Amino acid sequence: MAKRFEGLWGFPNPVNELAARVVAGCVVVMCVAAMALDEPWLMVPIAYGFWARVLTGPTLSPLGQFATRVAAPRLGPPRPVPGPPKRFAQAMGVAFSSSALVLWFGFGEHLAAWAVLGCLTVAAALESFAGYCLGCRVFAVLMRLGVIPESICQDCADLSRRYPELSAPR
Repeated sequence: MAKRFEGLWGFPNPVNELAARVVAGCVVVMCVAAMALDEPWLMVPIAYGFWARVLTGPTLSPLGQFATRVAAPRLGPPRPVPGPPKRFAQAMGVAFSSSALVLWFGFGEHLAAWAVLGCLTVAAALESFAGYCLGCRVFAVLMRLGVIPESICQDCADLSRRYPELSAPR
């Protein structure tokens, strides 16, 4: 039984940036649909997806599976980026989507829930359309401040690991 769940928990490192951007684009579509159609129940699969991706990477996320197996391979060669900042970004998605759910269904604060979901939409749109990951930027700032130890993401701390040309003599 334990063998069946081996490898279930965890997050890939590196991550294909193309897959991450596909996931973010789908999150944008779902958030916009929830707000435009006034369908708060759509926050449930949005939040589930973030929880699934934080805990298991794409394994238990239907959206993660679609992005890694179907969409990203058709967009070109993989673009590997460090996994820990992307996992941190997914955790920020957990915080925002879960907060929106609790605000709506727990406290009846509908405007606040839509505002939180709107912020999530902006962050996902930046990732999907511009390749700018707000969660990754926050992760980098927290590393610089020493809140996140460099050992969590050696590739983040030393860019020459990903870009050997940076360490070449000039």
